[in-house]
Amino acid sequence: MATAKTPADAWLDAGLTALAEGGPEAVRVERLATALGVTKGGFYWHFPDRTAFLERVLDRWEHAAVEDVIAILESHPADARDRLRELFGLAMSFVVSREGAGVELAVRDWARRDTAVAARLRGIDDRRMSYMRALFAEFCDDELDVEARCLLAYSVFLGQHLVAATHGDYARADVLHRALENLLT
Repeated sequence: MATAKTPADAWLDAGLTALAEGGPEAVRVERLATALGVTKGGFYWHFPDRTAFLERVLDRWEHAAVEDVIAILESHPADARDRLRELFGLAMSFVVSREGAGVELAVRDWARRDTAVAARLRGIDDRRMSYMRALFAEFCDDELDVEARCLLAYSVFLGQHLVAATHGDYARADVLHRALENLLT
């Protein structure tokens, strides 16, 4: 039996890069093979078709953007505020990275045209909000306040890189830090 020369992970990484750069339409077997410097035959060793591959690309993104982040936060003792601070730091570093922001935006745009992706994205957003909700609830007694803080934090996470405004004498990082710290008081 022949062995696959290009691991599935390399194909998935190339798929995430293509998704970040051009949306799901840019995730094409031929393009990925060219980027990897291999023939497209190796693709079919790991994936039956492009549809199955796109599903695995979404799986990989979801795991990295949600489950891996939560696992990092839960891997050591910390109070809720410190976990939220760490979460905000991880989220901002993920989103400000070219690929992180690109994939996040590409998936959200894709979800506007594909009901299955929209349903999946809703689940991802619910999972992220649920985690934050549990943390905010540790120091906020009012359920509506907890929900409002979650929405504000998540809105900053999703939207801050779309804002082109400057902040006078303040660096964007400093403004983001203050905005998120205000949610922890």
